[in-house]
Amino acid sequence: MTTHPDTPTTVEYAPEQPARLEWAKHAPEVYKAMVRLETAARKGLDHKLYELVKIRASQINHCAFCIDMHTKDALAAGESVERIVQLSAWDESRHFYTAKEVAALELTEAVTVLTGGTSQAFGSGGGFVPDEVYDNAAKHFEEAELAQVIAAITVINAWNRFGVTCRMAPGHYRPGQYK
Repeated sequence: MTTHPDTPTTVEYAPEQPARLEWAKHAPEVYKAMVRLETAARKGLDHKLYELVKIRASQINHCAFCIDMHTKDALAAGESVERIVQLSAWDESRHFYTAKEVAALELTEAVTVLTGGTSQAFGSGGGFVPDEVYDNAAKHFEEAELAQVIAAITVINAWNRFGVTCRMAPGHYRPGQYK
């Protein structure tokens, strides 16, 4: 029997799987470089938009640790529960988000999945960000801000790779813990 931190009674849950590897402990220079990259990538971005991008990429990548972290950070930053809950189905609930946020979410999905349409230069089969997705994002962001959004998407995808590969366990993060 375990007590879940958000439940006042004792309930039996499935056992937590241990992490496979504490990668940051064994590759501290890589971890420090990732933290520096993260700090640089978030500069100048609206905090709520930044967290929505982080949550959505983490959902796509099935990184439970990062979903836990960024959901808690978004809530702490004043994001609504409703918008966070709808994020996994944002395309069907666009009315919860601004046009700029929708453009960022479209770009997040395209960069995270990289299965865009066809290209005359590379033949069919995808593997790139479709022009219409990029062009829509470029309409809503100044170039410097767009570069920061792309950086934030790229960095969360890297963090997600560490999280899912090493099976980092969600549920222990506290908002702002790593800032």
